[in-house]
This record gives sequence, C-alpha cells and structure tokens, in this order.
Amino acid sequence: MARYTGAVCRLCRREAQKLFLKGDRCFSGKCAAERRAYPPGAHGQGRAKVSEYGTQLREKQKAKRYYGVLESQFRSYFEMASRKRGKTGENLLSILETRLDNTVYRLGLAMSRAEARQLVLHNHFTVNGKKANIPSLLVKPGMVIALKDSSRRLEKFKSAAEANAARKAPKWLEYDAGNCLAKVLAEPDREDIDLPVEEQLIVELYSK
Repeated sequence: MARYTGAVCRLCRREAQKLFLKGDRCFSGKCAAERRAYPPGAHGQGRAKVSEYGTQLREKQKAKRYYGVLESQFRSYFEMASRKRGKTGENLLSILETRLDNTVYRLGLAMSRAEARQLVLHNHFTVNGKKANIPSLLVKPGMVIALKDSSRRLEKFKSAAEANAARKAPKWLEYDAGNCLAKVLAEPDREDIDLPVEEQLIVELYSK
C-alpha cells in the first residue's frame, strides 16, 4: 500500500500552513512550521512570486497532504467527484472527508490522520459489524463504525478519548462515546469541513 514516508514537517513548511500531521507535536513549541516559517530547501527563503498555476498547485498539494493520499488516488477522487451532481470541488472534499481513516480522526480516536490510518490497518475497527482494515474505505450514510471490544481496554484509546474530550464529532456523524460507536448520518457539506483550502483552484488546475 503506497504512502508518503518522508518527513511530514517539511510538508507543513512547504505549504506555509499547519496541516496538523503529527498530533501533539503540532501544538507544542517543537512545531517546525512555527520555528522555521519558510519553505524547506536551500532556496526556501528566497522564492520568487508564485504564478497562477503555482497557486492552484499549492491548493491541490495542501488538500492531498492534509488527508494523506498520493497523486493517483487524489486524481481518482477528483474524477469521482466530477461525475457527481453539484460542485466538483465540494464533492471532492466530501469524498475525502468520508475516508475511514479521516472518520476515525474526526471522532477523536486518534491524534492525527496518520495515526488513524495505522489504527485502521491494525484491525481496531468494524464497519456494520464487519472487519474494516482499509483506510481508504468510503463510509456512506447509514453505516456504523465501531471500535472493537478487544481494543477498548487499550491505553492508547483511553488516552485519545481523554485528550480529545472537548472535540465534538461533526454533525454528519452521530457518536456514542460510551460505546465507541458512530453512525454516519449524511454526506458532509462544505461547512462541515474545516479545511482551509480553496477547492475551486483545484478544479481549475485539473481542468487545464
């Protein structure tokens, strides 16, 4: 299964924005995006003005890195979004938001999407009562995501629940924290997605 294995703090610095890819570290004084607020590389502090294409590319890269997907998969999601009714950009973000690893993160059961991806791969969750270990699985309205009974006793999930106690599940999810169980109520709308990306620029990029 392909995934990015490089230094993730470089990604935040390249996008000049925190993407919250490392959980607790992103909220500490060790955050590289704050300590070195300029793009990585030898010429990071002397980059020229960004072109229109460059601006569109940065928005695409930001969204791609935010959700932890590679180029071919992101392109597949875009094509899927373009076939749906409505605005392609909003459809794209809605599809990305309903990935199983992102859903686990949104529920507060992981400190980052990368950690959520690993937890899904390690068979800690079920969907509609069946084993679900594919991070890219797209959840649909009516589906029920649950933490396995054998995993509830793990300190990892207890710590995550305490750390994220103040985090509210998005309105497209109904979450029973006591039973570590969530039901998908609807597809997420754009206002439900707190992603600082101008999705229309991504549409313009792929429309060239």
